[in-house]
Amino acid sequence: MVPLDRTKELETKSISALLWAYALPSIVSHIIASIYNIVDRVFLGQCVGALAIAGLAITMPIMNIIHAFGSLVGAGSAARMSIILGKKDYKWAEDILGNSLLLTFFFGFLFVTGGYVFMDRILTMFGASAETIGYAREYMDIVLPGMFMTTLSFNLTGLMRATGYPTKSMWIMAGGAILNIGLDALFIYVLDWGIAGAAWATTISMSCTGILSVIHFLKRSSFIRFRRHAWKPKLYIFKNILLIGMSPFLMNLAASAVVALLNNQLLRYGGDLAVGAYGLANTFGSMSVMLILGLCQGMQPIAGYNYGAGHPLRLKEVYTLTRRVNMLIGLAGALLALAFPHAMLRMFTKEEELIQIGIPAMRFMLVLFPLVGFTITNSNFFQSIDKPWIAIVTSLSRQVLFLIPMIYLIPPLFENMGYQGLTGVWASLTISDVLGAALAFVLMLSQRRVFRTEE
Repeated sequence: MVPLDRTKELETKSISALLWAYALPSIVSHIIASIYNIVDRVFLGQCVGALAIAGLAITMPIMNIIHAFGSLVGAGSAARMSIILGKKDYKWAEDILGNSLLLTFFFGFLFVTGGYVFMDRILTMFGASAETIGYAREYMDIVLPGMFMTTLSFNLTGLMRATGYPTKSMWIMAGGAILNIGLDALFIYVLDWGIAGAAWATTISMSCTGILSVIHFLKRSSFIRFRRHAWKPKLYIFKNILLIGMSPFLMNLAASAVVALLNNQLLRYGGDLAVGAYGLANTFGSMSVMLILGLCQGMQPIAGYNYGAGHPLRLKEVYTLTRRVNMLIGLAGALLALAFPHAMLRMFTKEEELIQIGIPAMRFMLVLFPLVGFTITNSNFFQSIDKPWIAIVTSLSRQVLFLIPMIYLIPPLFENMGYQGLTGVWASLTISDVLGAALAFVLMLSQRRVFRTEE
């Protein structure tokens, strides 16, 4: 019996209504995901101290590497799933589901094993000092095994959205976030477990979301679910998933490499507190990025399905609407950072020196966030319509092509001009946003043919 197609509305319902219906749960899910990091920082900053925040900041690039492998499988699977559902091939869609889980297990084993073997070397490479490495190691020793469940949950909740269950995906993520907040309060504030409490709270809550996501795809009532034929490894599906997922994978991997380099530059020009200040400023930046990515994930099944079904006008409409809204989100984040940096940083720490270092960091990092919204939208759009190489170049331009050279060239230049080298590090982020958006615009112009009706 042919299953009830929960995605048919993607080619019939109005684009604005669809984007709202799919993006809202995705945005909520991304906000919830950011809560995991924000809550940890709030409790650690108020109950432990600035060095604990700096230690947690050191772990973020490692977490990003793990998330990179999760996005390699999760984003690639979801994008490919939407295109195949547009072609009405349900068996192929179920094969994608099963093979994506096989890839998740494979990469999960690799990063957990490798993480433990090279822990201290990795933490030192990412900017840990003698004062902060103890905090970072204590956190990673506990949270690393749970990161497999994190990647599993992000993979499967993305596939839930692609197969017509965006709201259910949101509620599963919301339940994990609420649990994380409660456990943070219990473990850090009540039991005084310090940074270990933050790690246990994250691990337990994300494990729960992973288990609930698996249960969804085991139910007979699910539109696309695990079936026996789906567990057979198929190399062409592995290739499809990994090729499409390569863009977010490389973007996350590059982010980790850039943060490692950036942390070392921050240590050089500003010390441990500069690393902590970047971690706090990056938290607010990530909140805007989470909203932008949430909207992009709402766009993804709509764009992928209509690309697969051959509806270029609907494809153009969903891209244009997503781009405009994401640039407005970036503008809102920029205005908040410019107007209220002290109050926003005060939420995380009581140490005035850390706040004063963080204020210029926030302003430089977020002032041109509308351009970041434009760049991220373009990268995710091309990923959604199976143009991975354009997506890869767009996503890597801001972080690799431009930011890495800037963080080494600009600080000495600022010092020669009589300014602080640390200010030059912050300014490097702003310059890279401009150059990345310019390249994204050129690449979009080169691909306008995807919107033409004759195609």
